Amino acid sequence: MLRASQDVDFGITGYQEYTLFGQKLYFTTTHISIIIVMLALIIFAVIANRKIKKADPNKVPGTFLNIVEYMVQAIDDLTLTNMGTKHGAKFSNYIGTIFIFILLSNISGLFGLRPPTADYGTTLALALITFVMIHYNGFKYQKASHVTNLFKPLLLTPINIIGEIATPISMSLRLFGNILSGTVMMGLIYGLLPKIITLVWPGFLHAYFDVFSGAIQTYVFCMLTMVFISNTFEED
Repeated sequence: MLRASQDVDFGITGYQEYTLFGQKLYFTTTHISIIIVMLALIIFAVIANRKIKKADPNKVPGTFLNIVEYMVQAIDDLTLTNMGTKHGAKFSNYIGTIFIFILLSNISGLFGLRPPTADYGTTLALALITFVMIHYNGFKYQKASHVTNLFKPLLLTPINIIGEIATPISMSLRLFGNILSGTVMMGLIYGLLPKIITLVWPGFLHAYFDVFSGAIQTYVFCMLTMVFISNTFEED
């Protein structure tokens, strides 16, 4: 377990131990953070749904509905621009979901949580979902050539296969490494500096490690997802 001091712990802490299929498992800070993030998203979605249903189309929408509309429009523009008008709309829900989840997870450190994306188990799961979608669409649009393309040219077959396997690993490690480094840095700062200084000084560091870096890594993960999936469409 990693600790900056006796009072600051930026490692993963296990709270409840249980056994599943003979293996010892733990309910950790990552699970708690994920549950809180998901509850926040669910509550936001429920409120947005009710506001939209009750909205009067003949009246100017309020601030909350304007925010929701801006979010939806931004996600639609992002997918349509990077995946094309023919396929982009079909992936707006998926890209929007992972974008909001990863972003909220990355900035959850602002609210005293340990970011779920600072746990490799979380980022690997997200990357594997993307990996499955890449190959599902590859078989859907390219048929058998999705496999035969790995053998073109024949001499580069091992490199092509390694490249495919490396996709989820590189995506997950990039997100995990950047978020974990920020978590460790902030843990060291809070653990080594006097408490009176930490009340004010680390504020701009939170703005960088949690907000700026978190937003950049969210955008990079979603962009890579869209690019890899778009490569399976085989269109000009």
